[in-house]
Amino acid sequence: MILINLLPHREAARKRRKEEFYVHLFLAAVAGALVVGAAYLWYQARIGHQEDRNLQLTQAIAKLDLEIKDIATLEAEIESLRARKQAVEDLQGDRNLPVYMMEELVTQLPDGVYLVKIEQTAQAVTIQGYAQSQERVSELLRNISTNSQWMGKNPQLIEIVASDVDVDGGAKRRVSKFTLKVDLVRPSSVNADSPEGTPQAAGGKG
Repeated sequence: MILINLLPHREAARKRRKEEFYVHLFLAAVAGALVVGAAYLWYQARIGHQEDRNLQLTQAIAKLDLEIKDIATLEAEIESLRARKQAVEDLQGDRNLPVYMMEELVTQLPDGVYLVKIEQTAQAVTIQGYAQSQERVSELLRNISTNSQWMGKNPQLIEIVASDVDVDGGAKRRVSKFTLKVDLVRPSSVNADSPEGTPQAAGGKG
């Protein structure tokens, strides 16, 4: 028996392919949404992890900043204590400085020179005296600048003038009256420069 299909089979096949297309399109859209959602969740996780790290770094930096401030405060306190310690040592050393200075002047004073006035202001000393000649004054300056351990290396000659002084028998002698200024060296500086750590008077008359 011969069967004849009188239904519109072409339209049915076309409808079936269309339905399959829509199903495939829906599945592709679902798959794409899943991929996009997974990528979004992965990036969000990465961002959250990085934000946690950034927060930890910020907290660590803040902690370091506090420690640095503490260290700076400690350093300032240490410097203050050192300055106070140095001031106390300078005061203690300065008590003996006039003795060292007088001892040094006796050592460095050339023959034919005598002093009439010594005045100290802080670390500066003004010296007045008489010399047989200007050469004797130059010798004194040279001795102080090269041989003296307790007086600075740059003595300043403030004034030198010719003057007459009385000598035995009522006679007068022509001499050079001078005034010079010199800075004193603190004992702490002398001790630091001394190899043995103790001051040694520089000797020898010029």
